[in-house]
Amino acid sequence: MTDTKLKTRQHTSWKYMGFYILAIALGVINGLFPTPAGLTAAKFISDIFIRMFSFVSVPIIAVTLCLTLATLGTSAVSKALWKRTLTYTVTTTVLAASVAALLYAFISPENYVRQSSEELLLSDVGLSDKKDYLEYFVNVFPDNILAPLVNGNILSVLLIAIITGIAIRYMRNDKNRECILSLLSGFQEIIFIIIKWIILILPLGLFGFISVCVEQFSSGLQIGGLASYFTVVVGANLIQGLIILPGFLLIKKLNPLKIFSGMFNALTVAFFSKSSAATLPITMECAEKNNGINPKVSRFVLPICTTINMNGCAAFILTTVMYLMQNDGAQIGPTLLIMWVGIASLAAIGNAGVPMGCYFLSASLLSSMGVPIELLGIIFPIYAVLDMIETALNVWSDSCIATVVDKDLKNKAEKLGIKLPVTPE
Repeated sequence: MTDTKLKTRQHTSWKYMGFYILAIALGVINGLFPTPAGLTAAKFISDIFIRMFSFVSVPIIAVTLCLTLATLGTSAVSKALWKRTLTYTVTTTVLAASVAALLYAFISPENYVRQSSEELLLSDVGLSDKKDYLEYFVNVFPDNILAPLVNGNILSVLLIAIITGIAIRYMRNDKNRECILSLLSGFQEIIFIIIKWIILILPLGLFGFISVCVEQFSSGLQIGGLASYFTVVVGANLIQGLIILPGFLLIKKLNPLKIFSGMFNALTVAFFSKSSAATLPITMECAEKNNGINPKVSRFVLPICTTINMNGCAAFILTTVMYLMQNDGAQIGPTLLIMWVGIASLAAIGNAGVPMGCYFLSASLLSSMGVPIELLGIIFPIYAVLDMIETALNVWSDSCIATVVDKDLKNKAEKLGIKLPVTPE
């Protein structure tokens, strides 16, 4: 890149940073001093942007994974990409659950004392008619190729994309294979053009997200007897995000502050939108444009990580299950905590694509063990805050893994004397 182009890009970045800061400031003001017209406009804007993000996120997962698997360089690089993505995903998820277990043992949250006047209406929070966890797993395997796309079932889309991408690699007719690849490549280019348009007006979306969130919590968050539980969940997420993941990057000789700065826009959107899948277009754009990650890597790693890399979810599941079991009379000891580190990690990995997945998955696990889930009705009002923190952590973890995999593959490709292919912009 020439010096002129670099200076132009830096100038543009600073200009948009100013728009982001202005949007955040206006959103905070609109949320703290709400007016009917202001809140209506903010809600309208935030809903529109969530729909736009959802519109492009599912096709991105399907097309980018399928195309990447079908065209991914050599078998050595392909195996390295798979191996490192899955290894780092499992490792960070287990670490997140382990941090939550250690913090739970250290803080030992007190049982919640219910006030006699309180009423728990589980139907109000959607727990009375939720499906069993195994049924969610069965539904990952679609019986209709269009249903996962229509319903936004991310895990099913991931499965279809992986199988289709691998199948394209084994096509014997080169002409047919090139035709399909050309079609997918053209569709991918269309999606990324749309993403660039969305990013141009993203400050407007931030205004809507922040206005709605600030207004919801401006009256103060009432957690009462759940303070110690809340401390464990938030503390585990902060330790994972501010200590464990930066340490992971430092071990790989990467600068956490530089990477965090490059991903700032995506992390902001993740926090206020509470959806890592909807944030995926912004995550990929930041990873490639700001942190210089090879598109062949980012467009494989990030869709997979968005689907299965749930650090925040693992911490929430372990803490919530332990807390409700404790309130039901169970003795929480080291053996039980260690066992649930594994269970929470596996559950978090298999959780993607379920609305409010961590929350409802915890309910399913508890119900299967015969543990009363009424206390989840009390946790529900504060879950919105937890969900924001967890989503930001999930996207931050995805970004860290993509950056490390990108560096690993560059080193491996150099040793093998292979030039890792780059998808043209």
